[in-house]
Amino acid sequence: MSGLVEKLKKDIHYIEGMNSCMNCGVCTAICPAAEFYNYDPRMIVDSVQRGDEETIAQFIRSDAIWYCGECMSCKTRCPRGNTPGLIIMALRKLAQEEGTFTCSEKGRQQYALKRVIDHNILERGYCVTPDIVKPEMHPEQGPVWEWVYAHLDDVFERVHANYRKPGPGALREIDEASMEELRKIFDVTGGTDFMNRIQQCSEEKAAEEGADMEQYLMSVYTQNNGQHS
Repeated sequence: MSGLVEKLKKDIHYIEGMNSCMNCGVCTAICPAAEFYNYDPRMIVDSVQRGDEETIAQFIRSDAIWYCGECMSCKTRCPRGNTPGLIIMALRKLAQEEGTFTCSEKGRQQYALKRVIDHNILERGYCVTPDIVKPEMHPEQGPVWEWVYAHLDDVFERVHANYRKPGPGALREIDEASMEELRKIFDVTGGTDFMNRIQQCSEEKAAEEGADMEQYLMSVYTQNNGQHS
């Protein structure tokens, strides 16, 4: 793996986010993620600015680049007008392109995100639908949601939701013409190829672990090694 710095410099996030870091640490001081995680945007931006190929290779294999919440607090405080959050975006994109996101626990969660987009947005036209909020994946919802999930048809009828049916109403079925237009947007913008890359790398990682894709999904969604503070 080589040429990582040159690939980063072609990313619009890098172009717009990197001016001239003087390593003052204000970004780390203001960063909410840095307060709770072993995460230092100052160090990351400094390494990227120096063109440290070896360190960048380590970053795109690590959990560190996935801690950023993209709140952009760093942009408002940097005296040189840098945006470390955009640098992190560029590193994340590089990790996805290189397939190294599967090397870290938090990076592997890209597959869960891809599944949500693929299954919900591109198949149904919705970001989230109640039937995918499975109790085993969302224990924070508690026992009430377990009951709701087990009685979805009854609940939909009571709240007059037209769930996955033609015509007007909440959660209605989206017409095929609109769905096809949505899919074309993903095709033209490169979103489809991007998600295919996430799928390919995730399948390779699942095969490496001897898991099918449903097992892998549950693993990446729920795994927490307790080393993220």
